[in-house]
Amino acid sequence: MADQKIKILLVEDDTFLVEMYTTKFELEGFGVVAAEDGLKGLDMAKKEKPDIILLDILMPKMDGFAVLDALKKDKELANIPVVLLTNLGQKDDVKKGFEKGAVGYLIKAHFMPSEVVDKIKKILKEHK
Repeated sequence: MADQKIKILLVEDDTFLVEMYTTKFELEGFGVVAAEDGLKGLDMAKKEKPDIILLDILMPKMDGFAVLDALKKDKELANIPVVLLTNLGQKDDVKKGFEKGAVGYLIKAHFMPSEVVDKIKKILKEHK
């Protein structure tokens, strides 16, 4: 079990960012699965049972807040830590994210990918 990779689900509609974050996390030894919209993200969460979910808010088909609501209502998925990774930085959005159950809120423009990896490692340690 020690060689089991920590699995991250990245729900993001920007393919460039998906590739960049996937590469960064894989270099750090994580397993990454990705979905390009909210509905696919929810399906992937059910199938993959990731250790943590990185979730964009502004996405096609189902936004991140709706995905977060659905995750928290599902008994099998409710305990998976969710970090919102978005460009929405308004106080109301941040507050709403935490109220809906997110354990972290990262504004893409404020963090380099390596900093995001470090934050995710820290969050995973806190939620073991």
